[in-house]
Amino acid sequence: MMKKLVLSIFLISLLSGIKAQDKINRLSLEDVIYIAQEQSPDALIAKHKFRRSYWEWRSYKATYLPNLSLDGTVPNFNRSIDAVTQPDGSIEYRERKFTEISSDLSLRQKIGLTGGEIFLRSGLKRNDNIFPDTTTTSYLSTPVNIGYNQPIFQYNDFRWDKKIEPMKYEEAMRTYAEDHEQIAITATNHFFDLLIAQISLEIAKKNYANYDTLYHIAQGRYNLGKIAENELLQLELNLLKAEASVDNAQLSYENMLFVLKSFLRIKDNAVITLIPPTKTFHFDVDIETAVFEAKNNTSEGLSFERRLLEAESNLARAKMTGRFDADLYAVFGLTQTADKFENVYKNPRDQQQLVLGLSIPILDWGQARGQIKMAESSLELTKTSIEQERIDFEQNIFLKVMQFNMQEKQLYISAKADTVAQKRFDVTQKRYMIGKVNDVLELNQAQIDNDNAKQGYYQALKTYWNSYFNLRKMTLYDFREDERIEFDVMEVLQ
Repeated sequence: MMKKLVLSIFLISLLSGIKAQDKINRLSLEDVIYIAQEQSPDALIAKHKFRRSYWEWRSYKATYLPNLSLDGTVPNFNRSIDAVTQPDGSIEYRERKFTEISSDLSLRQKIGLTGGEIFLRSGLKRNDNIFPDTTTTSYLSTPVNIGYNQPIFQYNDFRWDKKIEPMKYEEAMRTYAEDHEQIAITATNHFFDLLIAQISLEIAKKNYANYDTLYHIAQGRYNLGKIAENELLQLELNLLKAEASVDNAQLSYENMLFVLKSFLRIKDNAVITLIPPTKTFHFDVDIETAVFEAKNNTSEGLSFERRLLEAESNLARAKMTGRFDADLYAVFGLTQTADKFENVYKNPRDQQQLVLGLSIPILDWGQARGQIKMAESSLELTKTSIEQERIDFEQNIFLKVMQFNMQEKQLYISAKADTVAQKRFDVTQKRYMIGKVNDVLELNQAQIDNDNAKQGYYQALKTYWNSYFNLRKMTLYDFREDERIEFDVMEVLQ
């Protein structure tokens, strides 16, 4: 918590823009990853994607809660000319006006196990019939109605959703955790791209200074006749190349700096210097443990089960759609009519309604059978695809674990090569300056090997950290702390 507070204060100072151009902000890899996971475009996109999934989950859960609604007309006015039968049997057309005011309060609850719905309803309606010579008013009350609507022999989407929707939400949480780790990978790449550009610029400036010194020494030796003109020209050429390398390295550095600032959403006038991550963590990861954690923690491991369920759900839908259908609708309640409002709730009479609706297909020309066959084929295709994807998934985990486990040795070799190359260049340069090495090409080769070894070391560091965060992303497990990678949902929703 204290670390987050310190980094938050640092962010404020970094983004404030107050004399930012006069202050050098030194950032470690940990700082860059934290900033990226807090405010980069990728972080904001991941947060909004998860928030959408969260509210989809909340909306789904709300469908199983009681729903209270109020419906009404205030008012419904109608003016028409209707045929009115007279006492003598003749028909006379008269103008008729009426208004209707109604309200209904209903409470509904879905039953997920059966796919039915139970409801409780109460309503009141007033009708005013307006004639040229009179107006009549009547009331209709429904103090209470309780009913149940049950589809029979139909696809129950509530039962399937109860299995699938929780998996989709869990998958969304795992996807957000993976996106969080992917941001660390992207930030690591940008960090090392800029760091290598920064190191290359330092190397280029150092080489330019060295060749400038060597060229001036060679000029003195040439004037004394101790070296040939060809060697002096070679050193002058090296000096010109070193000057061009400084310009190219400066351009590459500025480009990488812009890319990192853009990703971190940092003001352009902020000056940034990166601190090389010298400390690394090495531990052997067991392949079977990594595969187990990946299957149980990652979104891909869960998506295999969810996709199978969805395919089985589609098959169940195809088998139930277009077949023998029935709906049972039952209502029991109280009702009353009156000419005056004060009498509308007195001595209500009971009412019942029972409806069994049937739908029997006679001839559909094989449409229902075709839908079932397509759903069966889709299910088998999904099973086959998932089977192959599981194999690829485990193989990919195997390769990532092997790659991480070999990083300690690779880093040692790169660090040793950097040390040896630096020592060789220093020795060769000193020997050349005191005249014990006369071959300038040997000096050039020592300088090239030294530069490549130093850049190779930082490339090895980049590979190590990429491998480390890729392993975290692909398993959602922190092997260094020996714990599952999780996050606080409410913190993301703020």
